[in-house]
Amino acid sequence: MGWTVYEIATDARTDDVEAEVFHAGVQAAEWIRPLTTRPHRPLVCENIVLLGGDATAHRALMAWPHWALKHLYGPAGLMFGKFWTDEEGTDRRGRRIPAPPFSFLAARCAIPPVDPRFLTDTPDLAQSLSTAVDDGRNVFQGLPYEWKAVKRWANSLLSPQRPVPPVKRSAAPRSS
Repeated sequence: MGWTVYEIATDARTDDVEAEVFHAGVQAAEWIRPLTTRPHRPLVCENIVLLGGDATAHRALMAWPHWALKHLYGPAGLMFGKFWTDEEGTDRRGRRIPAPPFSFLAARCAIPPVDPRFLTDTPDLAQSLSTAVDDGRNVFQGLPYEWKAVKRWANSLLSPQRPVPPVKRSAAPRSS
């Protein structure tokens, strides 16, 4: 497990931070890829920590890099997750998950029988991950490495749509 820590300057531009987070994610993925054939492959993980800047903005700063990285590296068998300071959540049994003390992007080896359940909003990506094989391909085949171009490509992918909860209707008053 490795940790790369980035301190965000208070005057940093969003595009610059996104580009740095994305490139750190690429470095993490490329560090992990050769380790996926080793016996302890499920334990391989690299985390990119974001410190400084406006902590409430970390979630947004990680969104586009995360979206691009999971689409680039999912077919090669890598999983990316994003966690932000003060994130609140529950596990599938409804138990509270403690909020992380800092924001970070995690890159790890995928576990094909289990991980597709985290991608229910992106069924094509879930399917790709469930059958992923890292054949050493260049994940940037046909794409430039420059962040703005990668972000345009990522924006062209279908975004997951959250299901809209049904409208709760009160029961009609009964007449006597």
